[in-house]
Amino acid sequence: MNPVRKRRLYLALFLLLAVSGTTAALMVALEQNINMFFPPADVVAGVAPTETPIRAGGMVLEGSVVRDPGSLGVEFVLTDRAGAEFTVAFEGILPDLFREGQGIIVQGELKEDGLFAAREVLAKHDENYMPPELMDIAGHQNQGADS
Repeated sequence: MNPVRKRRLYLALFLLLAVSGTTAALMVALEQNINMFFPPADVVAGVAPTETPIRAGGMVLEGSVVRDPGSLGVEFVLTDRAGAEFTVAFEGILPDLFREGQGIIVQGELKEDGLFAAREVLAKHDENYMPPELMDIAGHQNQGADS
């Protein structure tokens, strides 16, 4: 084989391997950052994976918020108002708009015992907005985000 062609072949193979390796690394990194959304019915039914970062959402059940007086810990129940409910434990400062009967989204991990350990709690920002994932649960019509 001609030395020039041999060099080009090696260069092409090196570039192909480099692009393949970069693509594989990007796919692994993106897969680790994907947070799937699960409504309460899927969490209760066991569809949601355990010990994996996920997002779950629902309505905070009235009368279910229990605060730990000695820390920033709080437990509450998320429901879809159709019978599916699960308990969320959160350690930290809740958003100002967090209250019972409101639609929220929690990010964290579902434990083997069914407790959702949240690392972040997200609440809607005003009375006209509802996250798209919670529209069906809340029974609101899609009015669109005004902001």
